[in-house]
Amino acid sequence: MKKALSGLRAWLVQRVTAVYMLLFCIIALLRLAAGRPHSYDEWRAWLAAPLTRTAIALFFAALLLHAWVGLRDVMMDYVQPLALRVALLALLAFALGGMALWVARILLLAPA
Repeated sequence: MKKALSGLRAWLVQRVTAVYMLLFCIIALLRLAAGRPHSYDEWRAWLAAPLTRTAIALFFAALLLHAWVGLRDVMMDYVQPLALRVALLALLAFALGGMALWVARILLLAPA
């Protein structure tokens, strides 16, 4: 029973993150089509806005979570040797954690 809940939770996380990423891409493209920033300063001002920066941070959090759940499920289903599965999951967690730190560094250190 607990495994079924885990599967349902993973399915729900995949759908929620996918919907957020799709909406983010549509809204960002519409925003850029409506009034594209023409200069470097306009780009910086747009990207430094708190709402934009928060939406970008949530996009990358959703992307990394989506990748984790999807790749974890693939490894759980198709990698049979337990030691190899644990090693690959640890490597995946390390890689995604590194990417999360990289994105956080970019977003936090970018001049506002």
